[in-house]
Amino acid sequence: MQKNIIIVGASSGIGLRVATDFARMGWRVGVAARREDSLAALRSLYPDSVEYSTIDVTADDAVERFNELIERLGGMDVLLYAAGCGWMNPELDLTDDIRTIGVNVTGFTKIVVAAYKYFKATANVSRGRIAAITSIAGTKGIGQSAAYSASKRYQWTYLQALDQLAHIQHVNVGITDIRPGFVDTDLLRKSGAGNLPMVMSLNYAAPRIEKAILLGKRVATVDSRWAVITALWRLIPSSAWRHLRLSF
Repeated sequence: MQKNIIIVGASSGIGLRVATDFARMGWRVGVAARREDSLAALRSLYPDSVEYSTIDVTADDAVERFNELIERLGGMDVLLYAAGCGWMNPELDLTDDIRTIGVNVTGFTKIVVAAYKYFKATANVSRGRIAAITSIAGTKGIGQSAAYSASKRYQWTYLQALDQLAHIQHVNVGITDIRPGFVDTDLLRKSGAGNLPMVMSLNYAAPRIEKAILLGKRVATVDSRWAVITALWRLIPSSAWRHLRLSF
């Protein structure tokens, strides 16, 4: 039986690559982002499989447009929230921080809640799934990227709470929190970060992200090296963490 996935934040990077791969796998794919050009290009490649909508997750009509895309696609089995932004911001420029919070916190919440309500209302027989691309940056507060790391921690906690709520309310939906390390995307290049360790190509990271969705992982750190590193970060006490110079 053909399944439907909607990917919000699919105009470039991880979102676009995952959308392309799912279309190749024979899924019906709904893609959304602010920029229309790459969405339209993807639909031209897979006209029988892809629907798209221009959605700014910070706009007032984001939820309405998201629900319209679900209807045009003919339903939704999986949501992948891949929209995100963040910068190196040691000067704490409010414009950058507020934009980060708008996309990674407010926009994330609007779309994820809309997806949860969809699955709750449809009482789907087969299990739905809400997945989100978060980040290993949620592990600890990172001084030069305060809003970004805090927003990713918010996403971690919100998804965990939603998983608990789904169990309490008997909503047939699974939650997948995908936490990549550094992936070579436009977002990373524009973030202002310098030379970074263990940067993964999209060709390497995307199949691991897709596997986490298809297997229904609750939490998936991409990749195992980053899983070890972040486990070690958690062991560092705050008194020592404050002396580290980390840039993401």
